[in-house]
Amino acid sequence: MYDPENLRKIANMKMPFGKYKGRTLIELPEPYLVWFSRQGFPQSQIGELLLLTYEIKVNGLENLIYPLQIK
Repeated sequence: MYDPENLRKIANMKMPFGKYKGRTLIELPEPYLVWFSRQGFPQSQIGELLLLTYEIKVNGLENLIYPLQIK
């Protein structure tokens, strides 16, 4: 089921590993998310959030997420 809290997490959660460690999930470059889509997303909460971020980015909806960022 869709959880709106996941949108807030994507806006504010930092990537915990890898080349882009420390960036919020919504700030991850689309090619990086495409790479995950080909290799497979991690089987964890972060993997689910990365998959949702991928779907948001490839559909051009990231501007809906930016207002959710806590500054």
